[in-house]
Amino acid sequence: MELITRRTLLAAAGTLTAAAPMRKPRAGELLDMSELKIEPEPAPLPDASFTDADGAEHTLADFRGRGIVLNLWATWCVPCVKEMPALETLAGTIGDGIVLLPLSSDRGGKATVERFYTQHGIVKLPIWLDPKGAAARAWGARGLPTTYIIDREGRVKAKLEGGADWAYAADMIRKLVG
Repeated sequence: MELITRRTLLAAAGTLTAAAPMRKPRAGELLDMSELKIEPEPAPLPDASFTDADGAEHTLADFRGRGIVLNLWATWCVPCVKEMPALETLAGTIGDGIVLLPLSSDRGGKATVERFYTQHGIVKLPIWLDPKGAAARAWGARGLPTTYIIDREGRVKAKLEGGADWAYAADMIRKLVG
């Protein structure tokens, strides 16, 4: 089932400067891609660090030259849990040159995320951690999940606050990141 709307495709192509105003989803509902806010003046996110599964520190600058889908989430967040299967599907279709960073704010760190991935059959998503939420705060996330689409120069091209069905968004994301 294709969830990308004509409006979203026009926005990704640069014909439209912004998506419709965000609406609050009903309980248990995932947003569709028409809720994606296209940034009219893309700018980089502020500097912030996060860690990989082995505890090594990283910043978004480590991924310069690649497109980034940065998803801020937690295992206790209901819409985050609901969108994880779609992110898993996206991970298998996104292709080379784009990295998917599901950045967990769970205080239990790697062990909590590994347990969650095992329970939910998540095998394609890497483990990235922001257990104190410092990166999420630095980037101005107002809640979880929040997803940023970042181009190859490190600029935020689009943002979505809320859980979404990312399963069929690979083409749109490729267009946004350049």
